[in-house]
Amino acid sequence: MAGLRRTRIDRSQARPSADPIFVGPVAIQEIVNDRQAELLRVTAVTFENGARNRPHRHSTDQVLVATDGAGFVATDSEELTLDPGDAALIPANTRHWHGARPGASFTHLAILTPGHMSIEDEPSE
Repeated sequence: MAGLRRTRIDRSQARPSADPIFVGPVAIQEIVNDRQAELLRVTAVTFENGARNRPHRHSTDQVLVATDGAGFVATDSEELTLDPGDAALIPANTRHWHGARPGASFTHLAILTPGHMSIEDEPSE
């Protein structure tokens, strides 16, 4: 078993992401990845100036913990604002998207267990 590990959440350590799930500039910092833990993934995600991700689903539950800025999480039927200190639970297989509110940046911790993620079509206006 591996020993204790400490990682400082530091926006300057985040790296720009070219992942096709994102719309707009986004940077990520892996806090806990699959090389460090068998059953947990934690990523600090920073969405710049209204950036967001595309609608998607995870095969596992997801928790988002807002740490900085002004954000949101939405489904086809509801939207919640997220401010530092807020936590949102997204049940497994729920179509959703999240990111920064218009004109703002937003950082959250995305907490998941290993599973599958699928990107879906954009929401209807």
